[in-house]
Amino acid sequence: MNIEMIRESYKRGKGTVRRTPLLSSPFLDEIAGRRVFLKAECLQHTGSFKFRGGWSALSAMEPEKRAKGVIAFSSGNHAQGVALAAKMHGASSVIIMPKDAPRVKIENTRALGAEVVLYDREAEDRDEIGARLSGKRGLTLIKPFDDPQVIAGQGTCGLEIAEQAREQSIENAEVIVCCGGGGFTSGIALALEAEQPSFKVRPAEPEGFDDVARSLVYGTIQRNASMTGSICDAIITPQPGDLTFPIMQRLCGAGIVVSDADCLRAMALAFERLRVVIEPGGAVALASALFHGAQLKSDTVIVTASGGNVDRAVFERALATLE
Repeated sequence: MNIEMIRESYKRGKGTVRRTPLLSSPFLDEIAGRRVFLKAECLQHTGSFKFRGGWSALSAMEPEKRAKGVIAFSSGNHAQGVALAAKMHGASSVIIMPKDAPRVKIENTRALGAEVVLYDREAEDRDEIGARLSGKRGLTLIKPFDDPQVIAGQGTCGLEIAEQAREQSIENAEVIVCCGGGGFTSGIALALEAEQPSFKVRPAEPEGFDDVARSLVYGTIQRNASMTGSICDAIITPQPGDLTFPIMQRLCGAGIVVSDADCLRAMALAFERLRVVIEPGGAVALASALFHGAQLKSDTVIVTASGGNVDRAVFERALATLE
């Protein structure tokens, strides 16, 4: 896994993957006590950065293998990213999704032409289901984060951040990334190591699901005790990946952990001040910048808004925090 893979992925995605904007608001700066820039991946195709990894994996695949179809497991954002990338390549897709995933994500994945297989997070093993279906149908598994081409695709966001930072004359910053298994975080960290080495990447996670933060502290991969119990469904994973963790261990600063309440408030403020819609898991980085400033060292932070696929009821809960 290296910077050249990220640059090659960037070339393959040019003209297809969106260059998402880097937004700012003086009102958010005031709350945070520092300059805050938001990388709006909620405006990416399918409403999430995950399209980057899906497109990267499909576009790098041998045509004969791609023609047999692909399979992925996801709570929704990776699902939609792979489903759309497969559709755009004329390939079929099977997506394994937890039964408790937001309804909008399940419906959108089906609408993109994927066959959706639902499973119970607590009682069933998605890896086992994926391996069984892959073997039976000859499908190629595209993992949500622990896949070199997926990491390369997510890393293209880091190349954009470096370029946009130069345009804004940002020389030093902490880059807070919404973190699940670490594909997005490690990809961005690799890109910035090459393009903007003065930047430090910080993983952000929800309370109770801080496997990356704990892994960075202990120096070994730590697992989450549960797979349910937070509104941040998009970034709940069992543990960091075997590929992603060593990259994060080498390049990232300490993790930041935020509450569901923090995420709801950050979602509301992003809508009120930037007019963007962010889902809970996509708001953990912004929540870190706004409400956990004591853990930050830089006068400037760049945060990822990694996804915007939120159910109406949850978004209404977020807006209610402004009342």
